[in-house]
Amino acid sequence: MNTPDVLNVGHDCGACPIRHRAVCARCEADELQKLEQIKYYRSYQAGQTVIWSGDKMDFVASVVTGIATLTQTMEDGRRQMVGLLLPSDFVGRPGRQAAAYDVTATTDLVMCCFRKKPFEEMMSKTPHIAQRLLEMTLDELDAAREWMLLLGRKTAREKIASLLAIIARRDAHLNLKAAQGSIVFDLPLTREEMADYLGLTLETVSRQVSALKRDGVIALEGKRHIVVPDFDRLLEETGDDSDGGMLV
Repeated sequence: MNTPDVLNVGHDCGACPIRHRAVCARCEADELQKLEQIKYYRSYQAGQTVIWSGDKMDFVASVVTGIATLTQTMEDGRRQMVGLLLPSDFVGRPGRQAAAYDVTATTDLVMCCFRKKPFEEMMSKTPHIAQRLLEMTLDELDAAREWMLLLGRKTAREKIASLLAIIARRDAHLNLKAAQGSIVFDLPLTREEMADYLGLTLETVSRQVSALKRDGVIALEGKRHIVVPDFDRLLEETGDDSDGGMLV
């Protein structure tokens, strides 16, 4: 495993692209100054392991740019992707010494890391951090429940549409845009990774993506650039009810 690059360059929290969604979103200026004292940045290349399941984790972090996957390995060697980490998502668990999952960079990845013990001490003294982390944890729980529905009950077409909707919505929110009308984003996963995550075969993923393209629900520019002409039309394909669909 390659050693991650530790970035010592300065980063202005006020100009951070994930500031409005990250664990520090509600922090005041003095609280940000305290976080500055315990933070550092790490970068990983696509395919590089961030942490192995069971390893001691001496930091927690927010994803700044890039995508990572959460993967669990069974005793017989089978692996299952159990989650995606998108920009602003939180990595690690305060109060837990070891990593629960393998975390792997899917694309080039930059994380804003905090030394774990000082971060845990700050949580007890800084309600804004603890409150925001609780909100993010509850959002993650809601998303996990929705994902159980997706994997257990949805058709292959609905699964693909749901995943595209999740990524499109998150991309819009990070760019402070409304998730409506025409949306353009880059798909962070290969079709093989989509198949693994959704419990489908590669052939099924390719077939359903082609069908969505043929029906005008999406347009493809290259392998990864997705254009959604009408986001409401994409939501109709997810099979969710009309009150907003999957949570992210």
